[in-house]
Amino acid sequence: MSLASWFRGAVVSDAEVRSEIWKLGSRHMGRPLEGAMEELNSAEITQARASLLRACIRKLQSS
Repeated sequence: MSLASWFRGAVVSDAEVRSEIWKLGSRHMGRPLEGAMEELNSAEITQARASLLRACIRKLQSS
């Protein structure tokens, strides 16, 4: 895997973050921040998913 392809996979768009926050809120009964933190601590999580969840947490904590 080249550095460029690794970096493309690590970048998360604003649209992806907004979409995932919406999904987290649905899955975790209106509590997307707590849900993201819970899912981030899951043992079975990919690097891409972890990056997305961290981006969601940053967005939710800043608003």
